Amino acid sequence: MGINVKSNHKDLSANKSRESQPPSSIKNTMKNIETLQLIFFILIIVLCIIIASDDNEGDTLTTSTILRDGDKLVSASGMFALGFISLTNSSAKRYIAIWYNKITTHDIVWVANRNRPITEPTAALTLSSNGTLLLIGDSSSTMYWSSLTSTIIDDINVTTTNPVAQLLDSGNLVIKGANNECIWQSFEHPTDTFLAGMKLGHDLRTGLSRNLTSWASPSDPSPGPYTGGIQLAGVPQLGITEGSTWFWRGGPWIGIGFSGSPETRGSHFFVITFISNAEEVEYSYQPIGNKITRLVLNHDGYGQRLVWLDPPGQWSLFWQAPDDHCDQYAYCGVFGICNASNMPMCVCLHGFQPRHPVNWALMDWSGGCVRKTELDCGRNKTGITTDGFVPVTAVKLPDTSVAVEDMKLELDACSARCLMNCSCTGYSLANFTDAGSGCIMWMGQLYDLRVYANSSQVFYLRVAASDLVSNKSHNRKATAKVVSTVVCFSIGAFLIALDSSEEVNMENTATNTDMDLPLFDFGTIADATNNFSEDKELGEGGFGPVYMGKTDDGQEIAVKRLSKSSTQGLDEFKNEVMLIAKLQHRNLVRLLGCCVQRQEKMLIYEYMPNKSLDTFLFDQDKKVLLNWQMRYNIIVGIARGLLYLHQDSAVRVIHRDLKASNILLDQEMVPKISDFGLARIFGGNEAKSQTKRVVGTYGYMSPEYAIDGIFSVKSDVFSFGVLTLEIISGQKNRGYYVSQNYYYLLRQAWRLWKEGNAMQLVDETIENSYSVTEVLKCIKIGLLCVQERPEDRPLMSDIILMLTSNNELLPEPKCPGFVAKAESSSSKRESPSINNVTLTITLGR
Repeated sequence: MGINVKSNHKDLSANKSRESQPPSSIKNTMKNIETLQLIFFILIIVLCIIIASDDNEGDTLTTSTILRDGDKLVSASGMFALGFISLTNSSAKRYIAIWYNKITTHDIVWVANRNRPITEPTAALTLSSNGTLLLIGDSSSTMYWSSLTSTIIDDINVTTTNPVAQLLDSGNLVIKGANNECIWQSFEHPTDTFLAGMKLGHDLRTGLSRNLTSWASPSDPSPGPYTGGIQLAGVPQLGITEGSTWFWRGGPWIGIGFSGSPETRGSHFFVITFISNAEEVEYSYQPIGNKITRLVLNHDGYGQRLVWLDPPGQWSLFWQAPDDHCDQYAYCGVFGICNASNMPMCVCLHGFQPRHPVNWALMDWSGGCVRKTELDCGRNKTGITTDGFVPVTAVKLPDTSVAVEDMKLELDACSARCLMNCSCTGYSLANFTDAGSGCIMWMGQLYDLRVYANSSQVFYLRVAASDLVSNKSHNRKATAKVVSTVVCFSIGAFLIALDSSEEVNMENTATNTDMDLPLFDFGTIADATNNFSEDKELGEGGFGPVYMGKTDDGQEIAVKRLSKSSTQGLDEFKNEVMLIAKLQHRNLVRLLGCCVQRQEKMLIYEYMPNKSLDTFLFDQDKKVLLNWQMRYNIIVGIARGLLYLHQDSAVRVIHRDLKASNILLDQEMVPKISDFGLARIFGGNEAKSQTKRVVGTYGYMSPEYAIDGIFSVKSDVFSFGVLTLEIISGQKNRGYYVSQNYYYLLRQAWRLWKEGNAMQLVDETIENSYSVTEVLKCIKIGLLCVQERPEDRPLMSDIILMLTSNNELLPEPKCPGFVAKAESSSSKRESPSINNVTLTITLGR
């Protein structure tokens, strides 16, 4: 029994053990479950990583997410990004900023903590439950920035639920509440950049003012001294101030744009809106099409409107202010008017005379002008004023800080109202659209007037009866007469003195002829150039030697000294004085004065530290300094200068000797056209002219000019085309006739273009960081400019559009001038000159 029981017990234990073991199918199922659990766990981790990554690269920040250094928000289309940045590679200072994410230059458009950079290793941007953005240090004890610090007082107590901060495709960072209402936005608090969709100006209901503020320096975004926006005093006007004083004044809104900013009147790139009523005074713009534009107030106070061109993938300067001397506020003082196209630039308004005549003759115009005759103001026995008004045409309206506006008054009623107030010094239309309406009246002294070519603006100046002009119609030529009478009289007297070979003393000339030309004393120039020493000589041309000098006040000058043996130089000297005195432009060299003493004839110009373009372009060691971007900017700058000469200046000028040695480069490598000795003025309806005395430089002359003596704006276009191809290739166009051993740039450029190998023309010293599309476009423009027939060549206005626009469909160029003749000629001759020699050819008739 015992044995049997024991045996049975073993069997039961075995059975029980077998019963406790799961079958194989169940075991496999359990293993699968464990595997699935592991996969699920891994998926959760991956999903969390993806979500975290999406948070960092998404466009929103919530109360449950944190933006740390290294993370960023990116707008829906990827145009803008927000994150942590340093402004220099070596700087430990960090900022929260918004920048262009798609654009390769990644330009910054907004900085949050511009007053307090992050100085600790870690920080974070968070969104509080009440909808406030907070930029805090790692210990949470340091607050670097808060959206509350840039919120108007009335909004501080605003509360919301479930707020979200979102970076929009406009570049605007907004905080939205539960009902999607906007409770804060960065557009309400701009820094130095004005983007499409922003508003500059004032919300009169809430007291919020939106202005641009410059950076302190290119590497310091803290607020600088310059502010751009709408000034409310008197009649609201656009402008830039330095502290509390005007730096540049864009003037009041006149329906067609701002009075002192012609660039705001019609553009292919943007549309401007201006609102002025009891609730708001605000200025905004929207781009046309898909154009990317921005307006930046730079650290030096200059405002720039930029348009992104892609290709070539760079910003193009559309507008800049201040742009010339006349853009400087009150450059000509009280009751003075400035014309950047004339020399002297400043004259007194009609009925006024210089307050300090001696200083005025020395080009110190700060003292301004005073009335020749006091206003009557109805003080005569009849009690009726005998004062009247003189129209000043094509003018930037005076500073409206002392003006009042009445949009209900018509122009005649405005005149009558002004005469009833003895303080009223002038009036104008408030709206210069086709309908014309409203009235602005000035109540006090007049500042900051300037002349604009082809402007429709008219200002009616109040003068005494004795100073009224006899011609009641007094059209837009009135101001030109005031300006040009002094200039012509002065230059006339000056040239008479030259022809008679008499010495001219500055003090006597200014007294006896009322000459306002800037004249330098011979001793001053001799001292500045170390008595014209050889080590001061910059070079020599057909005119004579050019010297570098420095005046007692530290100003660097270039002195062009007429060679006494040069009869051609005397003609050039007189011609250059007459022309350059009328021309002022960023891309033209500026005449500072002249000297005609001791049988000497000298022109004094601003000094160009980088000398002329040819010293870089045709020097194997220096040309490597000219990268493609610099060459492109030089091409565009020359084009802008030529456009000014041909179309935008007070007189229409044909240069006739455009070449690399006549393109000077300033410290920033900005090109400036120089040497106007061979230039000619064209009348308003004159299209071309012919001469028996062909002057110019072989290699740059157009066929019709070199052969027949016919010159026009298209002659300069031909020279510009040659110059463009030289800038691209870094090689000279040496002449018209080609032998087997003689190099001719235009022929080579044309052959490579026809073969589809135009990129072989590019200077091998240029680095590879350029857009092939942009280079090919410039080559094509160069070939379009050098076509045989003048009528096939584009105008400079067309060339500017071709250079700065990506949407222009360029026509195919035809064979360049002289190339067809050279290729078909059986007797090829050597060119009789080299590129830097200016020739005079007399054609028999």
